[in-house]
Amino acid sequence: MARPRRIVLVRHGESEGNIDDSVYEREPDHALALTERGLRQAGERGKELRDLFGREHVSVYVSPYRRTHETLRAFHLDPDLIRVREEPRLREQDWGNWQDRDDVRLQKAYRDAYGHFFYRFAQGESGADVYDRVGGFLESLFRSFEAPDHPPNVLLVTHGLAMRLFCMRWFHWTVAEFESLSNPGNAEMRMLVLGDDGRYVLNRPFDRWRDPEPYGITG
Repeated sequence: MARPRRIVLVRHGESEGNIDDSVYEREPDHALALTERGLRQAGERGKELRDLFGREHVSVYVSPYRRTHETLRAFHLDPDLIRVREEPRLREQDWGNWQDRDDVRLQKAYRDAYGHFFYRFAQGESGADVYDRVGGFLESLFRSFEAPDHPPNVLLVTHGLAMRLFCMRWFHWTVAEFESLSNPGNAEMRMLVLGDDGRYVLNRPFDRWRDPEPYGITG
């Protein structure tokens, strides 16, 4: 099995929805573009990624949303060194179609009180639903490692919730641990690095907004 040395996760740059939530009443979530600031953020992240990967090949998976595709393009990675696959399982959490801004704000308040992992948006998804599809993607990713010529780098261009849930699934974090984590900022990166002992470690933790509050002891 040719396991990659690095698995890099990057959140999209700042989008129209990040600065004006009224845009969701006019445009579907998947169609929202990056702002000028978001394009600059992605460009700066791209410089770091090009230095990180050098002339090594990269297997890239990108969420099917416009803002993630625009983020990937702004990285300006060498097309001869990357293989890009659109991966619907890495999409943003579904909040329902053609959202009513006031209703979404109310539901977000309910979610904050009920818990981000378990609360399901009306006609949408819960964090647990996203966890399940991210888990399905991970199984596919593991199978891809069986190819003897698998690239030494994997890059996921996705969304903040998907990044946290990917790491939760990979490292077997509890729901309480997940609930304590803050979302990464726009164009923020996390990297899973393969150690000499054959285990992956996270290059830096997610910020926490509170201490975990587990129901019991695990592990």
